[in-house]
Amino acid sequence: MGICWPKPAKCAHVSSTNLSGGSKTHGKTKLESTSSTRKSPHNSSNKQCVVHKPYTPVSSNLKVGSSISSNLKSFSFSDLKNASKKFQSETLIGEGGFGCVFKGWIDENTFAPTKPGAGIVVAIKKLKAESFQGHKEWLAEVNYLGQLHHENLVKLIGYCAEAENRLLVYEFMPRGSLENHLFGKGVQPISWATRMHIARGIARGLSYLHSLNANVIYRDLKASNILLDSDYNAKLSDFGLARDGPTGDNTHVSTRVIGTQGYAAPEYVATGRLTPKSDVYSFGVVLLELLSGRRVLDEEVAGFSEETLVEWAKPFLSDNRKMLRIMDTRLGGQYSKKGAQTAAALALQCLHTDPKNRPSMADVRVSLEQLHATIDTPRTPPQQSQEKVDVHGIKHMNGPRKARVPTANSR
Repeated sequence: MGICWPKPAKCAHVSSTNLSGGSKTHGKTKLESTSSTRKSPHNSSNKQCVVHKPYTPVSSNLKVGSSISSNLKSFSFSDLKNASKKFQSETLIGEGGFGCVFKGWIDENTFAPTKPGAGIVVAIKKLKAESFQGHKEWLAEVNYLGQLHHENLVKLIGYCAEAENRLLVYEFMPRGSLENHLFGKGVQPISWATRMHIARGIARGLSYLHSLNANVIYRDLKASNILLDSDYNAKLSDFGLARDGPTGDNTHVSTRVIGTQGYAAPEYVATGRLTPKSDVYSFGVVLLELLSGRRVLDEEVAGFSEETLVEWAKPFLSDNRKMLRIMDTRLGGQYSKKGAQTAAALALQCLHTDPKNRPSMADVRVSLEQLHATIDTPRTPPQQSQEKVDVHGIKHMNGPRKARVPTANSR
């Protein structure tokens, strides 16, 4: 669960839970199977962040207040109603499966509601009664973000658990989601340097979650769950699907298959076995979106099935010459050729079919930071003589392609 972006963009940073089959949210099909056992000027520094207090594993049986971190503010429903101008439409900034997200204002020190324009801006997420998500996901969000603190995780300020009301209060993320910047209509394309800065931030956040101190598998990494502050620093949001990682001699966590089609690792979809390498695969997909500027899946069209972004791009990723064909044409060729090839090779490693052959997120983070330190700033490209031909002389490919689904009559 995360924060917001200006209207009219839809809020896509909610937990991906039990939508199945052909149900969709923002063009991405949700996955779920019950067959498995259920139990933001760029800051390039790499600060070492720690858990402020010993981490307590999240239990689905916890009740409100039983283990909620004292770092969080417990808000009354009345205060949040006043902070958001009574949840009026003029303060609505997003909507998704969890519910609606409203802009609010609170005092920086007392957290009391203030008038619009006074105090600090926050994002208030309000669970709707008919939401397919429930108390368990809400509580997981409260517990994880209440105890885990890192510059690349969105900051949860507090919560409200009054009667049937379930709300969450976050820091406001002024630049919204990565999804909106990559795929939103009428949005200015983000530069190559910014894209790689965002990739490094995501890698740092995931590397921290996978560390021994945290031992958390994020499970729902996707462009809509990556939020950006005013300096395009990336922060992971939406921890409703996060799980504690395996401990002791265990190699994985067995769980129902749940997430977003196209981002979920194939072995997890097939078996329900969740490992940190599942997050590495999802990171590879997001890195590919940053390189290509294309969605993991296009909107479904009746009578057609879709080739995923990974399926479309993989044949090009292993060839340095062909690889440049997938690069986002909106970059206008203003990127380092060597840097793009290095990033593509890293994406290919993350997308390896065998999770054992994928790098750890710590290794991914180091690779991206080395790339940032060693690759020169790209040259300004000359005037283009042809459409969709960049400064490297590469003609870009269309895709992912749509393939017709054979019917009984066509066989």
